[in-house]
Amino acid sequence: MDKLLLATAREAALTAGGLIRGHFERDLNVDAAEAHDIKLELDRRSQALIESIVLEVFPNHAIYGEEGMRGDPNAEDQWIIDPIDGTVNFFYGIPHFAISIAHRRGSVITTGVIYDPMRNELWEASRAAGRVTLNDRPISVSKRSKLSDAIVSVGVSKTDAAIEKGLPLLGEMMRSARKTRMMGSATLDIAYVATGRLDAYIESQISLWDIAAGLLMVELAGGTLDLQPHATVEDKFAILASSGAIPFTHLA
Repeated sequence: MDKLLLATAREAALTAGGLIRGHFERDLNVDAAEAHDIKLELDRRSQALIESIVLEVFPNHAIYGEEGMRGDPNAEDQWIIDPIDGTVNFFYGIPHFAISIAHRRGSVITTGVIYDPMRNELWEASRAAGRVTLNDRPISVSKRSKLSDAIVSVGVSKTDAAIEKGLPLLGEMMRSARKTRMMGSATLDIAYVATGRLDAYIESQISLWDIAAGLLMVELAGGTLDLQPHATVEDKFAILASSGAIPFTHLA
């Protein structure tokens, strides 16, 4: 069962990745252009493709994704999907975005896959196997132990409250860490923590579908996680994902 979960997530991510890569730097249909975000028709098509692959194998499972809920919201088995994380990057021709697919049973994430179709990087995590890999190679978090040596990604949602919280943190990390980044894809931020490319990823308001697969990856790669439900916004979280080797304060 667990091998089938991972194989299905892998197939869905690679197939959707091919679709997305084929539309990179092409004319795109915009569903909605908001002040700080863009919704593409391709987001919906990517999620529909992922759903079709998952539900063909697991017809009784539910889908919880950025593009909506499908199936029983109280189902024990749910797939948490972000069909394109980094849509604005994608739309502007910046090759930094990814697909995130996770399976959870109850409240426990069992399986996670993240695929960067431009770099052809595939992260896979299985709780049953106790293993996380990047292109089939085992990975682990950074062993850097000084903040002055660290690279930290700080995400800042565009709400006024998030900006008020995020700017002091961003300033603190810019003063203290070797480099601070804001790259536009939470999915890749958390995957990069699991891989040791980043020492931490911090954000005060992020959706579960952006980080679900990566949560399992950081855990299995030996990192630490501080995930707190947002006080006022449903289905949003504050997150600190790090290597655990540097004593961060969760300022998000």
